[in-house]
This record gives sequence, C-alpha cells and structure tokens, in this order.
Amino acid sequence: MNLPDGLLDGQWTWLAWLLFAAFAWLAARRAPWRVLADSTRLNAFLAMIVALILLWHLQAGVKPGLSLHLLGATLLTLCFGWSLAFIGLCLVLVGVSLNGAAGSEAFAINALLMAGVGVAVSQGLHRLVEWLLPRHLFIYIFCKGFFAAALAVMAVGVTVCLLLAMAGAYSSEYLIDEYLPYFFLLGFSEAWISGMFATLFAVYRPDLLADFEDAQFLGRK
Repeated sequence: MNLPDGLLDGQWTWLAWLLFAAFAWLAARRAPWRVLADSTRLNAFLAMIVALILLWHLQAGVKPGLSLHLLGATLLTLCFGWSLAFIGLCLVLVGVSLNGAAGSEAFAINALLMAGVGVAVSQGLHRLVEWLLPRHLFIYIFCKGFFAAALAVMAVGVTVCLLLAMAGAYSSEYLIDEYLPYFFLLGFSEAWISGMFATLFAVYRPDLLADFEDAQFLGRK
C-alpha cells in the first residue's frame, strides 16, 4: 500500500489513471450528495477523513511500496455507502500524498488498490450478508462491521502482491513470504476497530449508518 512514484512502469501508471477516472466519475455520479447536506453527517464524514489521514501515516514497512496501515474502507462504506466511501478514501489519499507519504504519480494506482478494492469488497460482502443472513443486530455488527473489514484488508493485500509480482517490482516468493502474511495480522486490527465503531454507532448513533434501520435492528418505532 502507499506505492511510491517510479516503483511500477509507466504503462501501469497510465492504465491506472484511465481506470481511476472511470471509477471516480461513476462514484461522483452515484454519490448521495444530499446526505452531506445534514451538518451532522457532513461533520462525521470530514472527521473520518481527518482521522484516516492520521492513521494512514502510522504505517510500517521496510521496502518501497511494502508498507502496512489501517484502511477504514468498511466503516466508511457502512456510514455513507460505497460511492461516498470511495470519494472519502480518495480525499484521504490526497492528504497523505501531499504530505509525502505516497507518490503523486502513483495516486491512481493507490486509489484503485486501497479505495477501489477496499470499498468494492466491503460493499460486496455487505450485500452478501443481506442476501444470505437474517437482519439481526449481532449479524450486522460482526458480519458487516467485523469480518467484512478483515476480509477487505486481506483482499487489498492480495491485490497489491499480485500487482507488484505481475509488474516485476518484487518476486512472488518474496511477497508471499515477507509481506502478504502481515495482512492477516492487520486484518484483525482493522476488524477490531471497525467492529468497535460499528457497535457504538449502532447503539448510540444509528443515524450515522447508511443502511441501519432502528425498527428492524433495535425494535424501535
């Protein structure tokens, strides 16, 4: 994650910018902007962006591009839906890039990896839970908040390793032995934080969750 400039060839960079432009246009078109007209939701959106900028700076890594940090994609998706979550994570990446923690030329690649993959996996798992499992508070918190967050981070890790191996930046053996296993540990941390905030929001501020209905989950009228 947080790939620096020059790690991948130019063809990967240009392809990433084309894909990013398409996804960014789709997200901007589908985003429920009216949600941010509510000052409470807007303040929560901006506060999460600032908090994630700080968290993304708390990263560990020994080689260029092989860094680890918390993501926040699942929680943003729970609160604002996939489109605003994608836009929010892109704004987080802007702040991180301006501070020199990620490459500006590699912005599109980083956005697709962290915002794109993270949000897509989170959204897909949320819809899968709704389709397969009953609507229950316990299922909402642990499946949508806890397990989805862990799987989203692991999916980002697998995608990053595949990209770096295909581009020839690092050997697949090195990535599998020295980088990929740490995403399983990172997934537990991501799951714990996302599940904790999902629980707090569900109990005390359900209005901050995009798909949470009091009547169905808490029995409120």
